[in-house]
Amino acid sequence: MRIPPSVLKGCNESFTAADERCQKASTQFFSETGVMALLCCHDCVIYLANMTSSGEKQHYALALIKSLFSHLPDDFHIGLLYDIGCQLEQSCRKWGYLGPFLPQISFAISVFHAFGHQWACQLIYHPWK
Repeated sequence: MRIPPSVLKGCNESFTAADERCQKASTQFFSETGVMALLCCHDCVIYLANMTSSGEKQHYALALIKSLFSHLPDDFHIGLLYDIGCQLEQSCRKWGYLGPFLPQISFAISVFHAFGHQWACQLIYHPWK
């Protein structure tokens, strides 16, 4: 792992989006609880996914990334800005998610969210670094 587990734990506690047990929207009245989008660097929508479970589950991001790679050349490299990119990369490395595509992804955290992360996480995942 690129950062110590204690740093990841601190980042996980800083954001409610990283806590998959946190329920922001009720599924009692609505079948969708949110929308997750995959955008290009020009802010054009490539894929959208309706979120149908409470909490921000990583499987939505993983499905969008996998769909993207199914349409890209085998040697293509992407930069991925994700609010809790440190948590997503850790899950991918620990559990083998996105296995063949993982070396082709550079994880980063958007500037808006970077300062909410632990300083060690900011050093590695800040997009300017």
